[in-house]
Formats: sequence, structure tokens, C-alpha cells
Amino acid sequence: MSILKVADLTKCYPGNPPTLAVDHISFELKKGEILGFLGPNGSGKTTTIQMLLGTLLKTSGTIHYFDLDFSTHAKEILQNVSFASTYLSLPYLLTLAENLEVLGLLYGVSRKESRRRFEPLLERFGIAKFRNKKVAELSAGQVTRLMMVKAFFIEPKVVLLDEPTASLDPDISRDVCAFLLEQREKRGVSILFTSHKMAEVAEICDRVIFLDRGKIIANDKPENLAKKNAFFSLHLTFGENLQKAIDLAIQSKYPYRCNEKSIEIDMKEEQIPIYLHKLSHLGVIYSNIQIEEPSLDDYFLKIARFSRV
Repeated sequence: MSILKVADLTKCYPGNPPTLAVDHISFELKKGEILGFLGPNGSGKTTTIQMLLGTLLKTSGTIHYFDLDFSTHAKEILQNVSFASTYLSLPYLLTLAENLEVLGLLYGVSRKESRRRFEPLLERFGIAKFRNKKVAELSAGQVTRLMMVKAFFIEPKVVLLDEPTASLDPDISRDVCAFLLEQREKRGVSILFTSHKMAEVAEICDRVIFLDRGKIIANDKPENLAKKNAFFSLHLTFGENLQKAIDLAIQSKYPYRCNEKSIEIDMKEEQIPIYLHKLSHLGVIYSNIQIEEPSLDDYFLKIARFSRV
């Protein structure tokens, strides 16, 4: 079941020439799905999220949440949609509790009920002791954790997250990712998730969409994308006969790097057994072998590299 359906969504800014920031994109977010929404800076991610929130008018296309047209049911829809970004904060002169209570009122939740909901989340993210402090007194990481509380205490059906772990230490980032998985499992929350931490994306996202220059260029599972346009890396360590391994790599036209005892070769997965078989026929014995699978980082870096051309 699709919670969010986007069809032919476009954003064009006027100018001479006009700037096409989002170029006729279509995708769906399913119930209980964590969808990675990725791409280099300037690819159209933030513009798309702003249109999904109604804070930026679309040029054309349609957005449907819960089978309702966002253009005509925005108020009703947004009662079940929340947003958090590491690049935004809440009013600095209000305390954490005051901010969350006000936000709860905007969603039709009483102050008492808001406190019942957000107190466990403040505890979960380690900022309960700051509940009566002004937001201005928090560190950047604490503000980011507060934004996570803000996004989830209203018990939304859809959450749009813009780099929610960008300013967090690795241990807190892992806890945030674990929390997102819990919310998906316990409450069936659907999450659209942007990040530049590819290992994080590969860990928690069911599916990944890549944008480049306003267009969707890939839509697949993280592990499939990782293998699509990247090589495996074969590491071999030798006592002797390293030169034969280098010569074979050159002959096979494989990119390689080496030092005095080992070689690292980039090749497709199906080429690995062929190369090792040829080494065996040459009588070459290696003392250690490691095979490193391509990662989503490899794919992202390739996309980013081409986007600058």
C-alpha cells in the first residue's frame, strides 16, 4: 500500500534561462517503508521535500498522501506528516518543553497529552534533563536530537527527514537509526530519509532513490545499486611472485594498486574466479586473500563525480 504517490512533479524557477530544479519525477513511498532519497548537492532533494510539505509551490505534477490530493487536502494531510532537519531549529527563546507543547497544539494535541508523549522520547535521546532549558542553550547535536523528538512525538504516519544524523556523534547516530527502525516496526511509520552517510543508508533503507540534476536516475535496493556501477576489490598478499600477479592484471586491463608484498585489483564479481584460476595456472601462490564488495559510497561518489562534469 502506497502512503505517498508523486507523479510528474516539477519545479522550475523563472529566469533567463529558467532553472529546472526538479524535472518531472515520479515515485511512491509505501506503508512502513524507509526510503532513501539521495543525490549530490543541488540534485533537487530539498526542493522536492519542500514541495511535499507545501512550503514551496510546485510548477506541475501531483502529490497524493493517503490517496488524497495534496493540493486540495493539505490541512488534513499535514496532521499526519512531520518533518525534521539537522539544518533547522525551533524558537530559541522557548524551552524544549514549551516548543513541543506549542507544536502539539498545532497538531490538535493538548499540553498534557504532548508531555505524556514527548517525555519518553526526550529520555530516549538523552536530553530530558534539558526540558526546561531554552533551545539557545543546547549544542548543535542536542538540537538535532530535539528535532527528532519533534518529528515523532505527534505520532505521524509519514516522516520526512533531511539528514537527521549529520551533526551527531557515531554512537548517537546509530541510536537514531535504531530508533527509526523501531518506529517502522512498532507503528508502521513511513519515512523519507536523506543523508550523505551511505553506510547508514545501506543499513536502514529498504529502497533508495538517487536524484541528479533534478531527475531520478536510479530506484532500487541499496545492495543492488552498490553492485550496479562499481567494482569488487580483490586484495592478495604474496611471499613471492607478486610481479606475475601484476603482469596478469595489466594483461587483463584491470585497474590495480600494489606495494612490495600485495596487490589490490578492481574487477567485476564474475571476473574474480577467472583471475584466480589464471594465477593458479601460473603456479602463483598467495598467502592471504580478501574480497571487498562495492558499497553504496562507491555508487554515490560516481554519481557526484559525473554531476560535476
